[in-house]
Amino acid sequence: TQCISGCVCPDGLVLDGNSGCIPEEECSCIHNEAMYQPGEKINVDCNTCVCKNRKWECTKDQCLGTCAVYGDGHYNTFDDKRFSFNGNCEYTLVQDHCGKSGTANGTFRVITENIPCGNTGTTCSKSIKVFLEVRSYELILGEEHVSVIKRGQNDKVPYTVRYMGMYFVIETTSGLILMWDKKTSIFIKLSPAFKGQICGLCGNYDGNSINDFTTRSQSVVENVLEFGNSWKVSSTCPDAYSIKDPCSTNPYRKSWSEKQCSIINSNIFAACHSQVEPAKYYQACVTDACACDTGGDCDCFCTAVAAYAQACSEVGVCIAWRTPSICPLFCDYYN
Repeated sequence: TQCISGCVCPDGLVLDGNSGCIPEEECSCIHNEAMYQPGEKINVDCNTCVCKNRKWECTKDQCLGTCAVYGDGHYNTFDDKRFSFNGNCEYTLVQDHCGKSGTANGTFRVITENIPCGNTGTTCSKSIKVFLEVRSYELILGEEHVSVIKRGQNDKVPYTVRYMGMYFVIETTSGLILMWDKKTSIFIKLSPAFKGQICGLCGNYDGNSINDFTTRSQSVVENVLEFGNSWKVSSTCPDAYSIKDPCSTNPYRKSWSEKQCSIINSNIFAACHSQVEPAKYYQACVTDACACDTGGDCDCFCTAVAAYAQACSEVGVCIAWRTPSICPLFCDYYN
C-alpha cells in the first residue's frame, strides 16, 4: 500500500505518502504495480476483488483449472507442473474415469497428435480429437477446421462451438472447455467438479503437482519419458527418447532466438514478471525458435510468447505485446 502508519499524524490518520494525513480507509491498494482507490474493483481469474482499508477483499469462488500445451511439446498441467515431452504419436491429454476401468464410462477424452516440426527430433501438436459421452461424438480439429462424427442416437448435442478472437472454442455441457489457436497452442479448462477425477498428460487436477506424473497404470513416476510414453494412444508408436538441445544442433539460430525471445524478459511484460515467472517461458521460447528449422520459425516464436501472454492474462495481467512487426494479427479477419 501507499500508506504507512506514522507518529506525525493525529490518532486515526496515517501518512498518505505525500506528507499528508488521511483516514486509513482512504488508502489505496496496489495490484500488478498499479494503484487503485478505495472501492475500485478488479477481476482476478473468476473472482472479484474490492479495495478496502488498504487491502483487497476478494470473492472465493472456485475457478476453472487450466492445462496448457504449446509449441515444441511444452506442458503446464492443471496443478501448474511444467515439463517438456517430445513424442511422435497420439497422446491422451486428459480424460475422466481413470484407473482399471479405463475410459469405458468416461464422459470425455482429449487426444493430441504430435508431428515433427523440425529436423532435430522436435514435435508439435497439430491435430486434436475430442471424444464426448462414451465416444458418441468425436470432434476432430485440424487444418483450421473441425469435423464431427456422431455414433450414438442422442439428439441433444453436448457441446457448442464458437470463435473467440484467434481461438477456436469448444464448450461441453459436462464442464470442459477447449481453446485452440488452430496451430500449436491448446488450452483446456475444467470445472472444479473434476478435481482428482482425471488423468493424462495434463495431470490429475488434485491440487498437488508432485503426483502429476501418474502413468496410465496409475503409478507415480519421476521420469518424464516414462510418464509421457505411458499415455500413447497406440502401442505401435515408438517410444519418445531424449533429444539434443536444438540450439546446439542449430547454433546459427541461437543468437537470433535469444534476441527474439528477449521480449518476454523486457519491460513490455514488466507488469507480469512478479505474477508469472518468465524464466521457463523464455527458455521454452529459445528452444522452440531454434528447433523450428523447416519453415514456420516465426510461428514457433509467436506461439511461445503468446503462451506467456496467456499465462499473464490468467492472473489478470493483460499485455498488449503484438505490433505490426512482431507477431501481428489480422484483426479485421479475426473479428
